[in-house]
Amino acid sequence: MRISIDLPDDLLQQMDRLERDRARFLLLAVRNELRRRLALELQKSVDHPHPESRELAGLGLADWGDPDSGDDLLDPEAGIPVEWLPDLGWRRRTA
Repeated sequence: MRISIDLPDDLLQQMDRLERDRARFLLLAVRNELRRRLALELQKSVDHPHPESRELAGLGLADWGDPDSGDDLLDPEAGIPVEWLPDLGWRRRTA
C-alpha cells in the first residue's frame, strides 16, 4: 500500500545522508516505533495489572495443579463427537 506524508526538509536531508531508500528507512522506523510502543504497553500492564490478574498471579503454580499431569485438562467422554462437513460446517458425528 502506498501512502503520502509530509516531512520537514531538514529531516529528509538527515535521512538521505544515512539511507538512499527512503521507503525502507521509513518502514524500519515505523516497525521500531511500533515495537517500542508495544513494549511500553506491556510494561504498563506489568506495573499496574488488573486486580483479578494480580490475584491469580499470587496463587502460584501449585494452586494451578501439575501442568505435566494433564489429568484435569480434558475429559474426552464429556464432549460431543463432531465432524467438519465442507458444505455444512461442524455437525454432530453420526455413527
